[in-house]
Amino acid sequence: MARPTPLSGFPELLPADRFAEQHVLDHLRRTFELHGFAPVETRAVEPMDQLLRKGEIDKEVYVLRRLQAAEGEGDAGIGLHFDLTVPFARYVLEHAGKLEFPFRRYQIQKVWRGERPQEGRFREFTQADIDVVAKDELPFHFDVEIATVMAEALSGLPVPPLRIQVNNRKLLEGFYRGLGAADPAAVMRVMDKIDKLPADGVRDLLAKEDLDEEQAGKCLALAGIRTSDASFVDQVRALGVDDPLLDEGLQELAQLVEALAAVELDGVTVTADLRIARGLDYYTGSVFETVLEGFESLGSICSGGRYEKLADDGRNVYPGVGISLGVTRLLVPLISRGHLTTSRAVPSAVLVALVDEESRPLSNAIAQRLRARGVPTEVAAAPQKFGKQIRYAERRGIPYVWFPATGDGADQVKDIRSGDQADADPDVWTPPADDLRPAVVTPNAPTPTNDTRGATS
Repeated sequence: MARPTPLSGFPELLPADRFAEQHVLDHLRRTFELHGFAPVETRAVEPMDQLLRKGEIDKEVYVLRRLQAAEGEGDAGIGLHFDLTVPFARYVLEHAGKLEFPFRRYQIQKVWRGERPQEGRFREFTQADIDVVAKDELPFHFDVEIATVMAEALSGLPVPPLRIQVNNRKLLEGFYRGLGAADPAAVMRVMDKIDKLPADGVRDLLAKEDLDEEQAGKCLALAGIRTSDASFVDQVRALGVDDPLLDEGLQELAQLVEALAAVELDGVTVTADLRIARGLDYYTGSVFETVLEGFESLGSICSGGRYEKLADDGRNVYPGVGISLGVTRLLVPLISRGHLTTSRAVPSAVLVALVDEESRPLSNAIAQRLRARGVPTEVAAAPQKFGKQIRYAERRGIPYVWFPATGDGADQVKDIRSGDQADADPDVWTPPADDLRPAVVTPNAPTPTNDTRGATS
């Protein structure tokens, strides 16, 4: 068989790196469940009419078709989901009678998207989503809860500092409406391009929306407001624009920023950034984007917002608020650049040496006694000289080698890193907690940049 060619956009991790990913996923699950979010897993496929109902990425959906399908038969009318929000909306409608609202859900699952692979963008990747969905009405305090839960989940991860950027679509729409814009949504779409176009280019597009120089200047001034507290309110007021929806948006955003400021976060900062709009039309209130400092080129690695109509069955409307973390987008660039891995590529903390093949049952019994107490253990593959068995453990990153007793002596365990060796009882001995599982290490941790602009995706 010829050497296989890697498939671009479908990342595969080596064992040490997979342990790092599992460490992150376990941390996310623990945090989500501490806040009462229940796990959900949806099927990998959805009907095409569901996948294409928003029409944003119709060219990126992978469709399913039988290999032996007749010519002209086309696809089977189903495709792989490209995010976790569309299948969750369908899940809510399908199981509404069995769910208790407001429903808190987290979902960590693979998704597929047929876009051009590049750093941080893949064709198969893992997302971690949290949402709260209600029937008919969802109070604003759930926006605060969702942002708080994700901020806590990101806090303490073995990654460079993260910056959560928050805004409110009501604030933006109300400002543009109060400014006199005929189509506030069109102005919002223009301003969402502010990171990709020079100021003059943005002004030209605003002129096409019938905004004059003064109005365009105020739009750009609004987009330039960025604070770590609620002082943005006075800065917006100073622009001299009034509208009831603007007032509501300012109040909600101030409440969100002040609530997050009261949460202790490790490695996570929160900024009110009035440039953030999010391109998707279904966002109606709070919007969130998160950038990895030093890796702003990746764009937003964690984003979401409030949507007043997550799902609608014709009788009931289900509003929601949620955030999606691109786990693969966050981790794979760090792993590929050597910034993140784990201390060993195997779970084993102990290798039980093998004196000879006849004594394998004894070594297996010792290993089982250690495993019964939660110590990951394996038995040597062959009864080689002990020096070779120690080198075998060293190559695999196993920190301890256990030597079964011979004659009247006692079992002994050796820390092959320090060379220390001592008598040990498999029913009592336990390695230090740091050695029990592979530990996350950041050998080439990057130095954060001073870039405060952030980037959107």
